[in-house]
Amino acid sequence: MDVLDIARWQFGIVTVYHFLMVPLTLGLGMCVVIMQTRWVRTGDEKFLRMTKFWGKVYLINFIIGVATGLVQEFQFGMAWSEYSRFVGDVFGAPLAMEGLLAFFVESTFLGIWIFGWGRLRKGLHLAALWCAVIGSWISAYFIIVANSWMQHPVGVELGADGRPVMTDIWAVLTNSTALAAYTHTILGALVVAGMFLLGISWYQLWRRRHDGIDTVDSSGAVVVGETDAVHGRDRTDHGVWIWSLRFGALLAIVAFVGTVATGDVQGKLMYEQQPMKMAAAEAACHTGSSFSVLSLGDPGSTDCSDVITLIEVPGVLGFLGTGEWGADMPGIRDLEPQYVDQYGATIPDNALYGERAGTDVHYVPVMWVTYWGFRLMIGLGGIVAAGGVIALWLTRKGTVLSSKWIMRLALLGIVAPFAANIAGWIFTELGRQPFVVAPNPDATGIDGVFMFTAAAVSPGVTAGELLFSVITLAAVYGVMLIIEVFLMVKYIRGGVASAMPELTRRAADADDAPDDDRSQGDVLAFAY
Repeated sequence: MDVLDIARWQFGIVTVYHFLMVPLTLGLGMCVVIMQTRWVRTGDEKFLRMTKFWGKVYLINFIIGVATGLVQEFQFGMAWSEYSRFVGDVFGAPLAMEGLLAFFVESTFLGIWIFGWGRLRKGLHLAALWCAVIGSWISAYFIIVANSWMQHPVGVELGADGRPVMTDIWAVLTNSTALAAYTHTILGALVVAGMFLLGISWYQLWRRRHDGIDTVDSSGAVVVGETDAVHGRDRTDHGVWIWSLRFGALLAIVAFVGTVATGDVQGKLMYEQQPMKMAAAEAACHTGSSFSVLSLGDPGSTDCSDVITLIEVPGVLGFLGTGEWGADMPGIRDLEPQYVDQYGATIPDNALYGERAGTDVHYVPVMWVTYWGFRLMIGLGGIVAAGGVIALWLTRKGTVLSSKWIMRLALLGIVAPFAANIAGWIFTELGRQPFVVAPNPDATGIDGVFMFTAAAVSPGVTAGELLFSVITLAAVYGVMLIIEVFLMVKYIRGGVASAMPELTRRAADADDAPDDDRSQGDVLAFAY
């Protein structure tokens, strides 16, 4: 295999795996903040139980996410050193801000939150969690600023060595691409968290129905019960799950509507900044305004000759690209010669590109990836929103249906927003090819600042070394995946009692006080 192909597979595997944790961390963290805020303000025990249960799941995901994210930093020097040299002057600032201003704040206050149970006043303890979650959101912004600069370089000028030098940090931080991508990403993370709450809560309510704890009356309304057979499965436990389920469903619906709005903004920006990416996403071989609902062709095709459009809607593409119904949008056949004229038919013959100079450049990304990635992102998001609406209707009387198959469908629904997020990122990154730093055809960017992916790979690395790293990383990540799934399943099945050992001790010894200091201070049991 080619060194470039292996390096791209390596980065793709590491990034996609890490991104499984990112949206859940961003979204679920804010949900836990809301739950604990409600507990502090109302004193309602169900919100305390919700905070501890969902907080424990949040911590498991956070820890694995940090471990997988650290590896990505090493890739820049290991497989992508030329890329690091090219973007280093720009990336240094946002990545340093991410580490010093965001990640350290996030991790420090999260530690205070974990070990502050029973030691800090409620308000201070809650403030620590607010700071940790806000820190994670700020951290995400700086990462997206760096990624968005690759999509739309701004705030730089070309140095004497042909590499960009940052001249305006504010332009980099307020890049229009970053602002649109960040809001879209945060809303996507909230969709993930909403469906996560919905699916797991549905399972817990179904178990209460299955075990005969909760029943329904003749009108279908819930009759909440309780049992001493399993500690913590009382009336408050029912309130934990029904509140979490309906809150998650509402969150998923509202956040999806937000992703549609921000996605529309992103689409219009892409038509200005990366028209080839959007043309490939629509399989728009010819200039026009018709939106392709379904097109077929060779899965590996970058050639419009074998693309067949089966279903299309006139005028929609123009609206998506410009906001004007029926406006003509440039097609692949018109864009490709423009790219060749601007950036050359081959990789430039200069020192930056080394032995890859003179090789042919294909400006059309693999269309089946961009086309179906774009549709999977939107389609799965729509399924999630529809599922949220259905869940709100089905649980309007206080509990879930007793059907095991519907319960399994609710759990399966957790996967949909994760897949939608991953499809969106794959579309965004692979659609940029053959550039690792995309050029700016519009007037808002800096002309001449771009880099072909072929030039970004470390010159001294061999195919064998990269293949070894891919296999090693895949094995390590596989083990970490098994650990995370095991921990998640263990604590989710255990319900609230798995996150609150004091419930078990309280049930075992009726003479113990409900707010026993020792059980409240058992922070390690809560954290791990």
